[in-house]
Amino acid sequence: MNYYDEIKNELINNEINRAVKKYSINKSDLNTYFNVGKMLAEAGKHYGEGIIKEYSKRLTSDLGKGYTETNLKYFRQFYFFLKSHTLCDELSWSHYRTLLSLSDEKEIEYYILLCRQQKLSVRKLHEKIKSKEYERLPENTKNKLINNKESNVVDFVKNPILIKNNNNYEIFSEKVLQKLILEDMETFLEELGTGFTFIKSEYPIKLGDRYNYIDLLLYNIKYKCYVVVELKVTELKKEHTGQIMTYMNYIDENIKSLEENKTVGIIICKKDNKFVIRYCSDNRIIAREYVLV
Repeated sequence: MNYYDEIKNELINNEINRAVKKYSINKSDLNTYFNVGKMLAEAGKHYGEGIIKEYSKRLTSDLGKGYTETNLKYFRQFYFFLKSHTLCDELSWSHYRTLLSLSDEKEIEYYILLCRQQKLSVRKLHEKIKSKEYERLPENTKNKLINNKESNVVDFVKNPILIKNNNNYEIFSEKVLQKLILEDMETFLEELGTGFTFIKSEYPIKLGDRYNYIDLLLYNIKYKCYVVVELKVTELKKEHTGQIMTYMNYIDENIKSLEENKTVGIIICKKDNKFVIRYCSDNRIIAREYVLV
């Protein structure tokens, strides 16, 4: 079999399809690069790894730019990946090329799922990979993804949570942390997962004859529940769980409707203390550390 001529013809046919049928460009690209990758893998078995370099030079001479050794290796890697995974034609070749730079297949599957659900652009996908989003997911969440188990409202809250500090504040307090979050609420909500919406900061609740103020009150549309967020610039302490539990119970008794699920609580702290959460009597409460970026 003349692998080079077959590969060249495959790529030429793809260029024709792209010119004639613009509506199917992406599908044509993915099918072509899969087929080319398959032939490159077979050619490598017969002629060794050096065949990639040879074909790259010949294709560049015959067809022009775009057929570097690196690109041909991506085509081959794409073929190997799809041997055990389902093609998602909602993603472009640029999405797949970005993902194939990762070594963990479960991580790749996570970002494919994210791209499908959130219609991520390639730029947004780059940002999420750069922020190590998958690595910051709890292990329990990763296991749920692997086993296709149903997730809950706090499963995708990252740890640590990244908070932008564009002004490089040095004197730090809970008020400053709150200010930084409010300055970029959209990014903060993305760090928590999907379906979160912002209601109010310093949300007032009256306990007896005194007012208390919830740092951030959110609502999750997907899971139909309120979310109380408390900010701490210290290590997590047992009194923090008592405080947020009181706020959560107040929301449940005075604001939540019968159709809505129970309120959950997220304590964002400088340093976690696993024993505080371990012995907390309310499993609706989670703690996450924050990192300024």
